[in-house]
Amino acid sequence: MEAVIRHRWNLSEMEAIELQRELAQKVITEDRLDPIHHVAGVDVAYSKNNDTLIAAIVVLELDSLKIVESVVIEDTVQFPYIPGLFSFRELPPIIKAFEKIKTTPQLVVCDGQGLAHPRRFGLACHLGVLYDIPTIGCGKTKLSGNFTEPDQHRGAQSPLIDNCEIIGNVLRTQKNINPIFVSIGHRISLATACQWILELSPKFRLPETTRQADQLVKKTLSLHNHSRS
Repeated sequence: MEAVIRHRWNLSEMEAIELQRELAQKVITEDRLDPIHHVAGVDVAYSKNNDTLIAAIVVLELDSLKIVESVVIEDTVQFPYIPGLFSFRELPPIIKAFEKIKTTPQLVVCDGQGLAHPRRFGLACHLGVLYDIPTIGCGKTKLSGNFTEPDQHRGAQSPLIDNCEIIGNVLRTQKNINPIFVSIGHRISLATACQWILELSPKFRLPETTRQADQLVKKTLSLHNHSRS
């Protein structure tokens, strides 16, 4: 897969913030989805020992939620740790992984935020805009906003609100389990994003896209650390 928008990555903090604000204008917050046959999960993990990071993409067949393809990239961190600018650390290796996949997904679920971000441009938005592909932000924890705890049943949700604006939903994917934070990435509405996350989370708190990508990066990182020790 090739990105439709490219930009340089060696930016200062102020340049990165300015680019976020510029690209945020391109985010589409309504459903513009093609029929979905394959859905991808994206995750990144960092080595505790050095500047290595591992990015993984898993592509699942929608009907079975089985992995049909996965790509792992080992890379070196190039951008400093600055809250709100994680996509500038994590997208370069993710882009390298996307260049290698042969199965084009029609939807991508990111382990991170979309619009639920101080400048309304988290990793899911950034990835979605660069590839012009429908994306969903699905975070284990919140970055911005306030919410009321949703009811305990599966599918219960409550709005995530920041400055009187709904920036996402707090969604309980399993009964009596901590909720997750769902937000628009690109080319999808919030209601549809939540429907998809529920569909992708038949048994566990996290959607299968995130679970499988997370397991893959952790396994790869463990092998990496073991080989260096």
